[in-house]
Amino acid sequence: MLERLTTIMARLRDPVGGCAWDRVQTFATIAPYTIEEAYEVADAIAADDMAALRDELGDLQLQIVFHAAIAEDRGDFTLDQVIAGICDKMERRHPHVFGDTAASPGWESLKAAERAEKPDGSALAGVAVALPALMRAEKLQRRAARTGFDWPDAAGPRGKVIEEIAEVDDAADADARTDEIGDLLFAVVNWARHLGVDAEVALRQANAKFERRFRAIETAPGFAALPLDDKEALWSAAKRDQADKPRD
Repeated sequence: MLERLTTIMARLRDPVGGCAWDRVQTFATIAPYTIEEAYEVADAIAADDMAALRDELGDLQLQIVFHAAIAEDRGDFTLDQVIAGICDKMERRHPHVFGDTAASPGWESLKAAERAEKPDGSALAGVAVALPALMRAEKLQRRAARTGFDWPDAAGPRGKVIEEIAEVDDAADADARTDEIGDLLFAVVNWARHLGVDAEVALRQANAKFERRFRAIETAPGFAALPLDDKEALWSAAKRDQADKPRD
């Protein structure tokens, strides 16, 4: 089936008989679709929708084949090299399964050793810039923590959150306020990490909760024109009603 997909992609990008849109795509133009498809995979998993998951995994696989086709056209690498590379990496990172080592030296220590061999030997190297900001903040913090640069417990980041709130209040202009809000969000992620909470997951759940409650109240007659107090009353009622129901 993978060969069939690569054949389809080759025809789509054929300079003569291919698709005009597919022929002109680049890594940069396709990257947003790749990210979107990864999120749609995550959505299907969250919904426990196996039919959707099967479909979305196919869409994500198409993105991989598409990038590899662009690379091959440029003479950079092929899909076979991509697959060979990940096969080599998985075997290298599991010597206790594929080698003679009895115990695993640890996934993270193996990854750290690989990073140390690259030109950028920073503990922060390889944390993708395109990650969601909350997720990237947590990864940066975890990487830094492995070097000992971390609070000993949750009290430190909690105090930092309070400090950053005060700095938001004291911000002199819009640029300073943006900067301080960023520091505040980073501090909240750090606090969440120390509490064992995945900030990205927590915010996703909060988004879903808000959406459920707002959808429940916006159907009230004349909702947009209602005074805020009336909207707050509807919101409180929706919270009570949904609290009595099983969670999604």
